[in-house]
Amino acid sequence: MTAASDASAATAATAATPASATGDSSPASLPASFVVNIPGIADTDLEPDPLDPSQIVSGEPVVTGKVLWESQDGRQIRGIWQITPGVVTDTEANELFVVVSGRATIEVEGGSVLEVGPGDACILREGDRTRWTVHETLRKAYHISL
Repeated sequence: MTAASDASAATAATAATPASATGDSSPASLPASFVVNIPGIADTDLEPDPLDPSQIVSGEPVVTGKVLWESQDGRQIRGIWQITPGVVTDTEANELFVVVSGRATIEVEGGSVLEVGPGDACILREGDRTRWTVHETLRKAYHISL
């Protein structure tokens, strides 16, 4: 990461967590507009987010991430999430994400099989039970509504 992107990431992280966030949708309560270079954030900038061992089907996947903004009521979360290759299960939240890098197959129980890769936007429905087969370390930018 360059010094310029370090500064941008630091500015984005600061702008993304205003003390005045209230969780409502009035313009004064929304977070400041910001930009962050997701591929440019170093792996060392991401925080460990250990999987429950019961979620791991195969391999030794490692999950890391960084919350960039969370509403005061905790019902809206924006951030970066990364997982290394392996197979895991999950129960989803209401989420919109864009894949920045990597590839995975997401099997929705009783539903679709989603192939995701760089540039793909994906919507997961709250309560969906999924099985993620991560072929290449996957990094995504996400927005979750709880």
